[in-house]
Order: sequence, then C-alpha cells, then structure tokens
Amino acid sequence: MSYLWQEFNIKTFPAETLVFRDGLFCEELSDYKSATYSQNQIDINKKSDLPIHIIYVGNIENENILKINIKAGDCTVFMTTRIKNEKSANLDIYVKNTGKNSIFNGKIVAENHNLLKIDTYGEHLSQNTGIFIKTHVLAYKNSETELNGYAIIEKNMQDCESDVSFSVMADESAKIKLKPVQNIKSVPIAASHSASLYKPNDFQINYLKSSGLGEQEVKNILAEAFLLL
Repeated sequence: MSYLWQEFNIKTFPAETLVFRDGLFCEELSDYKSATYSQNQIDINKKSDLPIHIIYVGNIENENILKINIKAGDCTVFMTTRIKNEKSANLDIYVKNTGKNSIFNGKIVAENHNLLKIDTYGEHLSQNTGIFIKTHVLAYKNSETELNGYAIIEKNMQDCESDVSFSVMADESAKIKLKPVQNIKSVPIAASHSASLYKPNDFQINYLKSSGLGEQEVKNILAEAFLLL
C-alpha cells in the first residue's frame, strides 16, 4: 500500500485492513475477510491475529456515513482517516463496542476548503472497552467547520476508557464550532474530552523563515506538521 504514503502520508503497519477511498469501500484493497460490510456498516465479528486497520482516505462531498460495530472480544481496531473536501461535506462515524476487552483507536485528519461537519459517536456496550477518537482539521480561508463528538458509557459497563478530542488550525476568516460531550453512566478507568485551536507561534515562524523559506512555504510546512501531530 505504498500509494497511501505517497498520496496521503499514511504509514501502514502489519494489520488486517479495510480500505475506503473517496467515501467508497474498496474490497479489492481490503484483506480482512472476517468482517461483513453492507449499507455503510462494518461488523467486526472475529478477532484477528493482527490488529485491524480501517483506512478512510480521499475527497468527500455531501453525506458520508460509516458505522463500525466491534462484536469480537479482545480485539484492537485502528482507524486512520485523511480526507479533503472542496465542496460541502458531512462525515458521520458511529462506533459501537460490544466486544469485551476490545479497543478502538481512531484519528481523523481533514483539510476543509468549504463547509465541513464531522460527527463522531462512541458507545461502550460492554465492560472494559476503549474508544478513543481524535480529530484534527486544517480550516482554510472562508471555510466553516463544525465538529461534534459524543461518547456514552452505559450502565453496568465498568472499567471503560473513553476520549473525544478536537484540534483545529484555522485561517483568521474561518468559522469554527466545536462540541465534545461525554455521557458517563458507569465508573470508568478514564473519560475525557477536549477542544483546542492551534496557532503557530512567532518562534516557529521566524525559525523557518531564517532557514530561507518564503512565507507560503512556511505556512505549508506548519500546516503539514499540524496534520501529522
């Protein structure tokens, strides 16, 4: 999968993969065969010897939905999302973790040139489950970004870990709305949420300029560094 690095700066690792490109499932690029996929929903039914890696890349527009149902116990699932939108787009990601001792660790990286809304939902439906979703957005000139994250740990689901976090690097003309929420009904190991706006400091900017880089080159480097955090 060298094209993932060449085109999207995504490093792959030994894993069973499920690949989506431009919002569409690519069965020919996916090698995890113990999952079922239909109507925008992945059911992970069986533990793999390797971690499971969901890869979601490309350009999106309009409505995009992905539902991930982790049914297998003792399962580790990663999700790497790197997307762009030139037109108005919504991305909804639902994670249900019913597999005891299973963990979902997802990172969403987006470059927003227009209107972008990302909603993430994480439901802990078994004890000792983990759902961690981090979202980074680079918001360009005159863009509008809305990020909503909702996590719930149901009753009698002890010893869970949950995290919802947002970070945005935005042009001064961009509009930003951030709303992370945790709904805790059982005592967790840890549950947190956060939202932040990132702005390069003068030291970083001046250091890069002193290396002979032009203003646009400095902006590009700082933007790429933010997306890789």
